[in-house]
Amino acid sequence: MQNLNSLSLSTLRTIEVLARHATLRGAADELGVTPGALSQRLAKAEAALGQTLFIRSSTGLEPTNTCRAVASRLTATFRDLSGIVADLQQTRKNSLTVTVATIFASRWLIWRIKHFTDQNPDISLHILPANDVVDLDNSEADVGIRVGPDMGAGEGATKLLDKRVFPVCSPAIAAQVKSPADLLAFPVIRENENYIGWDAWLSDMGVKDTALKPGPTYPDGSLCLDAAMTGQGIFMAWETLACDALERGLVASPFALRSEVGSSYWFVTSKQAETNQAVKRFRCWLIRELEDSLQQWGSDASEPD
Repeated sequence: MQNLNSLSLSTLRTIEVLARHATLRGAADELGVTPGALSQRLAKAEAALGQTLFIRSSTGLEPTNTCRAVASRLTATFRDLSGIVADLQQTRKNSLTVTVATIFASRWLIWRIKHFTDQNPDISLHILPANDVVDLDNSEADVGIRVGPDMGAGEGATKLLDKRVFPVCSPAIAAQVKSPADLLAFPVIRENENYIGWDAWLSDMGVKDTALKPGPTYPDGSLCLDAAMTGQGIFMAWETLACDALERGLVASPFALRSEVGSSYWFVTSKQAETNQAVKRFRCWLIRELEDSLQQWGSDASEPD
């Protein structure tokens, strides 16, 4: 094993991350360095080995045959090393890092997280809001709360609840809405020009004429909800985003029906965190908290009379 002394661990890590991302920018972001610094690391690694590891192109980095042959073995090795470090760190059993979509964190989780910390004062909790899906097995995060049609339940993923949508607007607009068809007279607030959820909800309500009136568009659902609060139109929101605002009277919902859109919330864990007691306690708390929220919201997904 003396040949291990010829290359540092950081050099091997550089090769592994670059092979996985195939771009300097993506690899640099994961390692927390600049692309320029990472390029210098790669040059030193190739000089130490006396061979080229990546072919540079306008689209990124292409591993050579030699590099490609060892890249998957390096990834598996670093995953094992990460698990070893986790086992050696005695404080890890009382530490939990959660990556979660920014909107879910700001509109639902942040208002309830004190319940968890009060019940579990021995656990050091870290919330990492992120809109991109984080590779849990190659990051500091133990847990991810994700939204999608299927995250592979039974393999490190637990389904939390189905995503259901319903129209919300300002109380002043809601007072003018007497039937589902009345919604079509008002501008529709859209997330990135999309009419997500409208077809499903109008179909469940038996409305065939779906000629929607375009309204303002915003880059995320949180801003769309704020726009609905200020009377800019109707927004097809989902429960974890809008129901707290609904309870506070910041928005109104003219109809009780909430429609499924084929997407769900999932609790996903990294392989090394599956046996972490802090993860298990957080998952149990999260499920109970979501169940309590659904009861308080009076969620109704039944067909209209």
